[in-house]
Amino acid sequence: MDDFLTPVAADRQPVVFVRDGEVFATSRDVAAFFGKNHRDVMRAIDVLVEQEPDLALRTFAQGVYTLPETGAQQHRMFDMTRDGFTLLAMGFTGAKALKWKLRYIEAFNAMEAEVRRIAQGGLSIDLNDPAQLRGLLLNYADRAEKLERRVQELLPSEEALDRIAKADGSLCITDAAKALQMRPKDLFQWLREHGWIYRRQGGASDLGYQSRTAAGLLEHKVTTVLRADGSEKVTEQVRVTPKGLTRLAKLINPSLHLIHEDRQAG
Repeated sequence: MDDFLTPVAADRQPVVFVRDGEVFATSRDVAAFFGKNHRDVMRAIDVLVEQEPDLALRTFAQGVYTLPETGAQQHRMFDMTRDGFTLLAMGFTGAKALKWKLRYIEAFNAMEAEVRRIAQGGLSIDLNDPAQLRGLLLNYADRAEKLERRVQELLPSEEALDRIAKADGSLCITDAAKALQMRPKDLFQWLREHGWIYRRQGGASDLGYQSRTAAGLLEHKVTTVLRADGSEKVTEQVRVTPKGLTRLAKLINPSLHLIHEDRQAG
């Protein structure tokens, strides 16, 4: 279920609907939105239900539909709750998948918010009436556009991805911060707060915790500097290994880690 079979239209909107006060999406709409074959989406749902039969009761409801070209012949489909969509979408990978999954989750959020408003007496419309939904969908489209802009802001640059993909040696923490698209002082602070580095009292440089160096995430570089008076000064610098950089990308910047994994797979 990885990556897209066909390009997703930029103006395509996620489709959700309300039934008995609960918000659903259909397997057909999800397949169309993500540019996948419906049979592949159905196969993925069948696997989920086979592994956990209770899902057929809680999150996936099987139904049928017909097509003009096949007449009265019935074809299988599923209606799914938010939880069902989330489980299914775990198998959708690739750089583009994150943006489209966020758009679908936002659609669930918008519709569920309206259902709650109705339940609390704050709104009185029929959510199954397309005419009455027009204003709601226009509002959602604006929210989705803002969400997409935010996603783009979070996505790393090609330069940042190349820093990780091509790293064949350790990086100083300042360069590691650049690869992770964050300020060096923020990375230093994160590493100290999460038990990666520390500084001895009165010390002039940071050191890596033994557990991090033993795991191959950090290493120390010792350099001998010749002073003007001819004496030597030994300095030690903690550096982030490629393995450590990948781990940090996963912990600090998940979107960078996901896209890096997708590029490696490709």
